[in-house]
Amino acid sequence: MALFPVQPQNSIPQPKMPSPENGQKHPLSRADLDRTRNLVGKVRARFARTLVGQDNLRDSLIVTLVAAGHILIESVPGLAKTTAAQTLATSVSGSFKRVQCTPDLMPSDLVGTQVFDFSAQKFTTIIGPIHANFVLLDEINRSNAKTQSAMLEAMSEGNTTIGGERIALPKPFMAIATQNPIEEEGTYNLPEAQMDRFMMKSQMTYPTADEEQRMLHMLAERGSDTPDFRHPEHDDTISIADVEFLRSASRRVHISDSIVDYAVDLVATSRGAGKHPIQGLSSLVRLGASPRASIALVRIAQANALIAGRDYVIPEDVKLFAHEVLRHRILLTFEALADDVSSDQVIDSMLQAVPVP
Repeated sequence: MALFPVQPQNSIPQPKMPSPENGQKHPLSRADLDRTRNLVGKVRARFARTLVGQDNLRDSLIVTLVAAGHILIESVPGLAKTTAAQTLATSVSGSFKRVQCTPDLMPSDLVGTQVFDFSAQKFTTIIGPIHANFVLLDEINRSNAKTQSAMLEAMSEGNTTIGGERIALPKPFMAIATQNPIEEEGTYNLPEAQMDRFMMKSQMTYPTADEEQRMLHMLAERGSDTPDFRHPEHDDTISIADVEFLRSASRRVHISDSIVDYAVDLVATSRGAGKHPIQGLSSLVRLGASPRASIALVRIAQANALIAGRDYVIPEDVKLFAHEVLRHRILLTFEALADDVSSDQVIDSMLQAVPVP
């Protein structure tokens, strides 16, 4: 016997689930788009004074900042990885810390530790450099596994643990990591779980002859090989509140169900599934992208649309940064590595196989 009267199924009110189509409560206004253009223009102006070329890296850094993610920058030495990261970090009037990763760097050197105060007869918590709005982890692959694990907690959970006490990181928080792909001695490869925490992985290339000449002229005019990030004569710094505005505004950018399906299909294709599977992909890819990749594609697309002055996402917003979002999330087989197949080539085939909505 039923204890409660059973209602017909069609009479039970069903909660309306938010979707990308109807989940926006406050659409973006023209004033919001104008403010975004002004703020992004200030950041780009600072890049123009400190960096020559590397427009792709500049755009990747700005989009990742707006999308509330973390970025990994990879290149050979001397291509201004650190300069680019410092330029972005110092363009915001928040706290900035730089950590030079070495094999003997311990987790306590990064997150902080507890020191016994004999005068007060109690432990005092001293926070480490990870507690900043922007943290540059220079040559992250030189840090050991324990330290990388501490970085993982900070990046994924937004807090650290010191002596059993959980301490929240300041908001906004962004980790900018660099690594050198050609050095192997004294390095520790980042595990897949750590790589997956980075929203994007940007790879820098050598500058053109014209860009290198412009760089030398800029150094001659500046009179120093190292840029001065203060620039008191220029009003090119945005506030923490501005960053929070950009991040909240990007989440309000309209994205249709068809574009969401496109992002999901791209990621599923990397796993050998999806609506448009690629024949022979299993011989090249041993592990495809996780659902974090589809989340990153959507967030990056919304951020790029906002920066472009639109309140809606188009398929090109997804395609533009697909390589940066997916290249570190696709693990290749030994056969693919032996045949000198790169993850970027696999992504190219995915973009060709999945039709644009």
